[in-house]
Amino acid sequence: MSDKIPHVVFRFLQDLKENNSREWMEVHRKEYLKSEEYLKGFYNEILKKLNETDQIEKMKIFRIYRDLRFTPDKTPYNIHRSVSFRRAGAMRRGSYYLRLQPGNSFVAGGFFKPDKEDLYRIRKEFEIDSSEIIEILNRKDFKNAFNGFVQENAVKTAPRGFDKDHENIDLIRLKSFIVRHRFSDEEVLSADFPEKVMYHFRLLRPYFDYMSEVLTTDLNGVSIIDAD
Repeated sequence: MSDKIPHVVFRFLQDLKENNSREWMEVHRKEYLKSEEYLKGFYNEILKKLNETDQIEKMKIFRIYRDLRFTPDKTPYNIHRSVSFRRAGAMRRGSYYLRLQPGNSFVAGGFFKPDKEDLYRIRKEFEIDSSEIIEILNRKDFKNAFNGFVQENAVKTAPRGFDKDHENIDLIRLKSFIVRHRFSDEEVLSADFPEKVMYHFRLLRPYFDYMSEVLTTDLNGVSIIDAD
């Protein structure tokens, strides 16, 4: 199977957006299953390429079925398809993410809503010394691709215990540490899209390696990971 995403995948997602119901899905289940077959082939090609430069512990294909328990929007299906690739081992932190959706496709990577301990450790690192993360964010190729952290998830002023006037407060106030690059529909459906995805995923490695070091050491730089 070709690793190029065929037009029928986006055609199905666009039709689903306009007809988001169980009745419609039941009639069009064959198209859905065919679309999923194409996408799984594509995801596995990306996984193979990622494992040439990194070590991936798990590929997670997100369900098309929406969780309707806590939302007033009761449409049953996600109108995008997405997958994540989690790095292997305690010393390798961070995950790669890909979303495919007509008009809203992107790759992303980083740390989405880390737990309380990891969040505090990251914020303290940025409070004490932000030089390394700023250098990574400002590298020409990285900045051109991602243009800094996504700012959608942050406290309004400063987290408890941090100075709202700190020079790095724009970093410290974040609750997630994600970078993102968007693609046009034409790019997604082009023959070189797999390489475009991999180019952006490879750019994440210096960021992942830095954050992995932060999250596996204490504030003195001593490892907190038990040696085997």
